[in-house]
Amino acid sequence: MSYSHQSMGSGSRNARGYEFGRTYVVRPKGKHQATIIWLHGLGDNGSSLNVMEKASTYECSIKWICPTAPTRPVSSLGGFTCTAWFDVGEISEDSNDDIEGLDASASHIANLLSSEPADVKVGIGGFSMGAAISLYSATCYALGRYGSGHAYPINLRAVVGLSGWLPGWKSIRSKIECSYEAARRAASLPIILTHGTADDVVPYRFGEKSAQSLGIAGFRQVMFKPHEGLGHYTVPKELDEVVHWLTTRLGLEGSR
Repeated sequence: MSYSHQSMGSGSRNARGYEFGRTYVVRPKGKHQATIIWLHGLGDNGSSLNVMEKASTYECSIKWICPTAPTRPVSSLGGFTCTAWFDVGEISEDSNDDIEGLDASASHIANLLSSEPADVKVGIGGFSMGAAISLYSATCYALGRYGSGHAYPINLRAVVGLSGWLPGWKSIRSKIECSYEAARRAASLPIILTHGTADDVVPYRFGEKSAQSLGIAGFRQVMFKPHEGLGHYTVPKELDEVVHWLTTRLGLEGSR
């Protein structure tokens, strides 16, 4: 199957003045049934299309939108500047979340999805820091608002997180339990998380803890897939599982 690859211009500036980079698009050859935003990891960019290219050989009905994060100083790198969806220090149970940065990236991603046709199912996925933004967006969807309190506008249908973690995991349960609508949306959203047991960048326990925290908070359709011996990278088997899961969960027709 063939597909077209289109590069779009740079995006908007966030609240801190960081400009989002170039957005890349892999268009479906067949009927457009779903659009997935795919988010790269720390220091990478939207042209790293290995996941989308792999998926396109299986499923022709998905359009993949691949934005590039802003370039900014990153605390975990001692202030070194690189592409990052938000600022992050050491990944730990006690780390503080960069809510302003998370909101800015989640809002940029929502804006990209807002122009998709009404009959197209939309989702968000990513690797590492991109997975963290995907899961943060899932919580924004459930709560109906960003961390800032502004309304979240997108009706998400699927979320994918590879080798990532859940920002704000400590407080998500209490926030969702306060709202019937938030609990209903959380229960309706399918999420798949995968994580390597030998990951030395985002330790496996954080992937496992993220899945547990989502489940406890009321996300009833969370699938967690460990990969024995896998480090902080993706492998064909993992990508095959994600494509199959998306095809099934989104009810896509014409899959190969």
